[in-house]
Amino acid sequence: MKKAFLYIALVATVFISCSDDYVDPYKIREVKTLSTQNSNDDKAIAEYLDKHYLDDQGKIQAFIATSPDDDANKKLSELSPQKLPSGVVVIARPGAQPTEGKTIGATDVISIMQRTYGYLSDGEDGNLFHTPYPFANTVDGSGTPESDPAYYYIRPSTLEKSEQTKSYYEIEGFQEGLKLFKSFSKDPSELYNLQGVIIVPSRAAFARDTHFPYQGTNWRNRNFVFNFQIYNTRAREASEQ
Repeated sequence: MKKAFLYIALVATVFISCSDDYVDPYKIREVKTLSTQNSNDDKAIAEYLDKHYLDDQGKIQAFIATSPDDDANKKLSELSPQKLPSGVVVIARPGAQPTEGKTIGATDVISIMQRTYGYLSDGEDGNLFHTPYPFANTVDGSGTPESDPAYYYIRPSTLEKSEQTKSYYEIEGFQEGLKLFKSFSKDPSELYNLQGVIIVPSRAAFARDTHFPYQGTNWRNRNFVFNFQIYNTRAREASEQ
């Protein structure tokens, strides 16, 4: 019996001594410093802009290297992307903006048709975005714009109840980018014609901070690519505070 206990103790000791070398294959890799994370994000965004284009309805599509069918399309990097000081990249799709659009207020109720994904970038895959996860996709889903999302504006009443800060819910980079667009005055049932792209690096999203788990997902270190159209913004009423 004593030999059995000694054997178990020896195995445990060996396991513990090797644990520092163990790599969990299901754990998401994470670079150590935020400066490296930011650099990787910026490089990945630049590569993303060169490897994707907008189709006839404004949806982001990846170029297929083995097919000449998409060669005539302009890269996102050729559509005059605007990089903001925060690292957010904004692309207003040519010919797809409202002729008499409405300015989008910081506390407005918005309706958004979108295909939005979160991407990781850790530098171990050539800095390319990887592990895409859907954040919101009404284009391929319900076909109905999402109204009043908390990641654009969180109600003060919700903050009071949750005892959280705005940054727990809101994606600051999305708010920043949306200021450069105007909303359409059109019926949501009309066929969408996506008006642009907002790419938010992780530092302008949730970074490594505690945040609301939208879709039950951890958005830590994720970059967001919003591909969208905004409908019928309006001033927020007192009952919606």
